[in-house]
Amino acid sequence: MPHIAVIGCGVVGAMIAYELSQISDFRVMVFDRQPPAQASTGAALGVLMGIVSQKTKGKAWALRQASIRRYETLIPDLEAATGHSIPWNRQGIVMLCFEGEDLSRWEKLQEIRRTQGWQLERWDHDRLQSRCPQVSHPRATSAVYSPQDLQVDPTALTLALVAAAKQNGVMFRFDAEVTGWQCSSEGTTEQTCEQIHMGTETIAIDWVVVAAGLGSTALTQTAKQPIDICPVLGQAVRVQLDAPMGDPAFQPVITGEDIHIVPLNNGDYWVGATVEFPTEKGEILPDADRLQQVWQSAVALCPDLAQATVLKTWSGLRPRPSDRPAPIIELLTGYTNILMATGHYRNGVLLAPATAQKIREAIEGGLKDER
Repeated sequence: MPHIAVIGCGVVGAMIAYELSQISDFRVMVFDRQPPAQASTGAALGVLMGIVSQKTKGKAWALRQASIRRYETLIPDLEAATGHSIPWNRQGIVMLCFEGEDLSRWEKLQEIRRTQGWQLERWDHDRLQSRCPQVSHPRATSAVYSPQDLQVDPTALTLALVAAAKQNGVMFRFDAEVTGWQCSSEGTTEQTCEQIHMGTETIAIDWVVVAAGLGSTALTQTAKQPIDICPVLGQAVRVQLDAPMGDPAFQPVITGEDIHIVPLNNGDYWVGATVEFPTEKGEILPDADRLQQVWQSAVALCPDLAQATVLKTWSGLRPRPSDRPAPIIELLTGYTNILMATGHYRNGVLLAPATAQKIREAIEGGLKDER
């Protein structure tokens, strides 16, 4: 029975644990130094921009497509298995287009998606005003509507994944900080991890999956090619109106100029998010002016927001690979059984299902190779 250690219990780690729990021959253990859905998962709005993304081929598109397909059945299955409620919005994403924008790229994307079996609708200004009258911006001339994209509550999703994985026999420890590992074949081209360390405690394992986000850098420092993950800060604000904007029966996510307006329930909305990089000194603190700029831009898109009451502000760090594309889903260089599933940047919730499937395939494939 293979022993698999998953390090990190954000949405990616929890999704991997749940996916691996489907294999009865696996003994899966998840380790984190804090409760689930903290860190980057707690710093996410859960907007799943898959079909409306400009990615059309290669790994980037394959991961998005696989995840969107998986979500259609995953959330109902989790709710049925655990009794947890997972708030999710199936009314799609409205991507605003602005004066002077090259719309031909959306025409091309619409045709590509049609051949791939997905839907995109191009709305002129009248259609936009009819469907989303809350949008009132002089430069918003049209929109692209993606009815098959989603939004999901990342924290509720992660907690449901943990509950379902526990039901399937996965063991979770939220007081455990993995500080390193011990390998065989020291000095050779490839090493095999045999144990993980948590202070003075050691645990024998057959596979390690590093899904630790920003913590992945420290864990891989002893590797020949350590993974360098950079923190990128994001801020958002949650507000409340007396009633939903526009049509109460049609509340899609509205996005434009990298600003998301995310309906929740009963007139509540998330508005965000900023993208803030560390200073030259490595400092990264929330910039109140940046959040105010985002808020003012959101009000310019949907003027009704000016009447909203601010319920809370939020900030958190997202893990971005510093010298390569996101995400990193592969064997750690120089190791036969340490898999990286990290550095998802702003797409951790979106790409979690496909990432979990890739990890499962890698472990099953490795075990087959051994036989």
